[in-house]
Amino acid sequence: LVDRALRTEFRNANLFTTDLTAQFEERDGAAGRLRQGPPQHQHPAALDHDRQKPRAFTAHATPWLVTLGVTTADGRVKHGMQGKLRQIEKFIEILSHRLPPALLAPSRTLRVIDMGAGKGYLTFAIAAWLQQRGVAAEVIGIEQRKELVDLCNAAARAHALPSLRFEVGSIAESPLPACDVLVALHACDTATDDALAKGIAAQAEVIVASPCCHKELRPQLAPPAALATAMRHGILCDRQAELATDALRAALLAVAGYHADVFEFVATEHSAKNLMLFASKRPAIDRAAAQHTARELAAHFGVGRQRLATHLGVALSAATT
Repeated sequence: LVDRALRTEFRNANLFTTDLTAQFEERDGAAGRLRQGPPQHQHPAALDHDRQKPRAFTAHATPWLVTLGVTTADGRVKHGMQGKLRQIEKFIEILSHRLPPALLAPSRTLRVIDMGAGKGYLTFAIAAWLQQRGVAAEVIGIEQRKELVDLCNAAARAHALPSLRFEVGSIAESPLPACDVLVALHACDTATDDALAKGIAAQAEVIVASPCCHKELRPQLAPPAALATAMRHGILCDRQAELATDALRAALLAVAGYHADVFEFVATEHSAKNLMLFASKRPAIDRAAAQHTARELAAHFGVGRQRLATHLGVALSAATT
């Protein structure tokens, strides 16, 4: 980039360091000329602005990251796990800024349920972060693979996280007691809707979901005529299905009394499934208006049924009649 700029526009450049001064001149029909001289700046540059970024967890001092296969015993991030570590850090950063302070009050015990916990990366992060903050908590990971549940429970005991436990169960079928925060990251297709419905039924104050796969609405999409040509392309149809699904989910959460923000969770290089729904209970929401919005969205996309709408008893077909 610098070479192209020198040859086409600027044609000379100056470099100033604490060791030397250099000037490069581009010359037509001949090799460029480089001149060097004594430094004009004798004092080292101030580095007080070059601060270490604060992180929720220090890789070399977090033993559960070793047990879960994210880092090595000497604190190096394992090959291919940089993205996973970035997701963990970003997730805790989001919680630290967005959880209502009242949920972290010392007078209460915070109950967090992670549905579809998998290997428990984020479940461990939540429990460890809350423990660091001195918050009394009960953190439960729900996962249908027993071998992962056994692994995670053993790791929780080994790493002195008494607030953390894992239970065998599926998102759709596990009974869910009352909770304060429900988490469901990368639950496939309608499993995200099942988790959202569980959180609503449990009267969770906060529901956090990162959807994965958007298969349910794709065969239903009936776009306006102006978009018919574009929708012949599979990738554009996939993206339209993602847009329609998550826009409807946000509107339906409002029907249930939640304000939902939809935003990028992490950059795409860390996870292709990087959208996040962060919903907070807001009793003052106009639910009738939200239902009207959901039906208008369904009509626009040609959608007659959607899993979360079914859970909530919201008839979308009225929008298409």
